Amino acid sequence: MTLIDSHCHLDALEFLHEQELIIKDALEQGVEKIIIPAVNRKSFDDVIELSKKFPNCFYALGFHPMYIGDMKKDDLEILQSYLKTYEPIAVGEIGLDFFVTKENQSLQEEVFVSQLKLANDFDLPVIMHVRQAIDDVLKNLRRYPVKGGIAHAFNGSLQQAQMLIELGFKLGFGGAMTYSRATHIQTLAKILPIESIVLETDAPDIPPSWLGHEGRNVPGELPRIAAYFAELRGMDLASVIEISHQNTLDALPKIVQLCTSSENLH
Repeated sequence: MTLIDSHCHLDALEFLHEQELIIKDALEQGVEKIIIPAVNRKSFDDVIELSKKFPNCFYALGFHPMYIGDMKKDDLEILQSYLKTYEPIAVGEIGLDFFVTKENQSLQEEVFVSQLKLANDFDLPVIMHVRQAIDDVLKNLRRYPVKGGIAHAFNGSLQQAQMLIELGFKLGFGGAMTYSRATHIQTLAKILPIESIVLETDAPDIPPSWLGHEGRNVPGELPRIAAYFAELRGMDLASVIEISHQNTLDALPKIVQLCTSSENLH
């Protein structure tokens, strides 16, 4: 069994013209699949192109809360047409971020709710950004339920984690837990049900401690992140890889469908 990087921005400018090398390195390190969530309208086409070029890459389509200031009035209609035309495995990266600013809170919630409704219409899970806004995310998920998904880079309370799990979500853990001061995230990584956790890099962001805060993260770092997680839990690495792999497929079941149909074509 091999690892799946459940959250990686392979289309980021930091990776421009290097994707082939980054994918090659990831595969050599045992990272079999990479999930690339879009963040804005431009990235829709970028992530779709990457999935065409690299069969082990899968994409989600959505508007990230930190990019909604650039949205045009017909962008949600464009998202709807893309969801209809293409084969995303989720609606994402969507959510709320009140860490950077709360000044546009109502707009963030409006865009978030619209995308939850689209996810429900297309029977897709969501990949969520939930920074300092988890209670508001939970409130909207209860009003507009979806078929689960992933709350990426989770750093909320144990109670909030349990609520998200009850709503059908997996929680993403990555480089942030590897820092000595990250005791809260480490505690969550240790005590949450193993079936509720997926592993991620968020590359090029959230580099693990061995790269330093200014380092550039890549999918090839995931095995070492997995090893750190295994040590935290007192588990053998093979079990962590197998369970996190299956958890990601459970959260994003369309990966299995796409892989099956691709195999049938060959």
